[in-house]
Amino acid sequence: MSIKNIISKIKKISGSKYIITEDWRKQPYSKGWRYGKGNAFAVVKPGTLIEIWKILELCVKEDIIIIMQAANTGLTGGSTPYGDDYERPVIVLNTMRIDDIHIINDGKQIIGLTGSTLYNLEKKLKPYKREPHSIIGSTSIGASIIGGICNNAGGSLVQRGPSYTQMALYAKINKNGKLELINELDINLGSSPEEILSNLQNKNYKKSDIKNTGKLGSDDKYSEIIRKINEDTPSRFNSDSRLLYGASGSAGKLAVFAVRLDTYLSPNENKVFYVGTNDPDVFWKIRRDILSKFKTLPTLGDYLHRDCYDAAKKYSKDTFLVIERLGTTFLPTLFELKRRVDILANKLKFFPDNFSDRLMQFLSYFWPNHLPKRMESFRDLYEHHWVIEMSDEGIVEAEKYFSEIFKNQDGDYFICNEFESKKASLHRFVSASAIGRYHILYSKNHGEMMSLDIAFPRNEKNWFEKLPKEIDDLLEMKLYYGHLFCHVLHQNYIVKKGVDGDELKKKLLKIYDKRGAEYPAEHNVGHEYHAKPSLLNFYKQIDPTNRFNPGIGKTTKLKNWKQV
Repeated sequence: MSIKNIISKIKKISGSKYIITEDWRKQPYSKGWRYGKGNAFAVVKPGTLIEIWKILELCVKEDIIIIMQAANTGLTGGSTPYGDDYERPVIVLNTMRIDDIHIINDGKQIIGLTGSTLYNLEKKLKPYKREPHSIIGSTSIGASIIGGICNNAGGSLVQRGPSYTQMALYAKINKNGKLELINELDINLGSSPEEILSNLQNKNYKKSDIKNTGKLGSDDKYSEIIRKINEDTPSRFNSDSRLLYGASGSAGKLAVFAVRLDTYLSPNENKVFYVGTNDPDVFWKIRRDILSKFKTLPTLGDYLHRDCYDAAKKYSKDTFLVIERLGTTFLPTLFELKRRVDILANKLKFFPDNFSDRLMQFLSYFWPNHLPKRMESFRDLYEHHWVIEMSDEGIVEAEKYFSEIFKNQDGDYFICNEFESKKASLHRFVSASAIGRYHILYSKNHGEMMSLDIAFPRNEKNWFEKLPKEIDDLLEMKLYYGHLFCHVLHQNYIVKKGVDGDELKKKLLKIYDKRGAEYPAEHNVGHEYHAKPSLLNFYKQIDPTNRFNPGIGKTTKLKNWKQV
């Protein structure tokens, strides 16, 4: 069947309004948020679970590659096509129209449909005084619930670990090339695919249909794992075979319709401790003391190097102000508006590339300093900054600990007031965008950007990077931030003009290999990292014909996992 006829059939399923074939309109769905882009003959935005099923049936019949996509907020290009060297036609199924969330078991669990977002989940859980897996970072940018599960996404929260569940509803293609619907939600929804999908979306099930069989709806071991500070392996990383199960870690190799997840009781009180030092060993000691001796684990503990502090202050200022003044509710809208402005600017030709970034950066110069005085004072005094949030009983523990430790250690701390707490957490969050903005503004003067996501062993003392001179001399900029309690660091670089970035990246990864590190830590492999053997075997198990998202993890794009 011709592509034209396939498009015609899809229009009958989802409606003409919800299929996109124009190149300029496909761009927000065929280009990664920060990495990767490729070709697809169409983007489809189904409005029901049954529509997704019918489109999948058509794609299987016509031997079409399927790329499932939700919010497309990932950083490694894992939810978009990559390149134009696929040997079969490619279609993108964007699920964001199907954003319903069901609260079950008195708020202790939820069912998130395929396009539901962490932000909406956070809002829905507030009346129950409960929280989702992630309330910082991915939540703020409108990321989907299922995207986090499929990528075993991490996050800033110390106690909760990677996003994980053993309960999901998904479609897979078996080794015979047949489409199957697998119901592992432990909810009685019927027998046929159409019946199951319809009953779920319409909430046509009773409390008695919900079974509690002991399957996990979260990673229940992480709070124990992170406390084992003398282990020579990381506490979390993306290809951990412990967390590869069904939809969890599937990275687009399945079509996931829904997941069932645990929620978390909200703390009664939170306080932010802002900690600074010039000696990395001090943070090493603090980390070990808190993880091994405190009764209550921190809520979050995010690290920021002074260079990154400065870069975020200058190049992430507009993002900071948007969130502060308009709230995170507006952020997904802003990103969508930003994409549309750039598409329009590119069509008109006479605007510079990345026009929206250049405009927002220009406007940000007219705003006064947005950071509190005590943070600015610590910036002048200390190279290393750590934003540590404690809750409930942990607050007293932390107050007692920090009042003593700096009597004989380099550094200091202060307890943030409400104003400073919001500023400190937000500044750390927006720091992730600083290097990207800098790279856009000054791309003519330097080489490419590299953003590495590294999980160091729990017993690693030398967590702060000191590169060999022959590598350091090739770099124009280094920005470091991350989640220090779990030893996950985001190490961002801009190379000097003329330097081969791919070769340099290989050298850097060899250094991390020697140190027992894992990568990626909390981002998916996408098209940026090689899938390690445990992850590759999992992909082959759940997608034996290589129909869903082929090429992920730098694997073959060929049917049935054939090699070139």
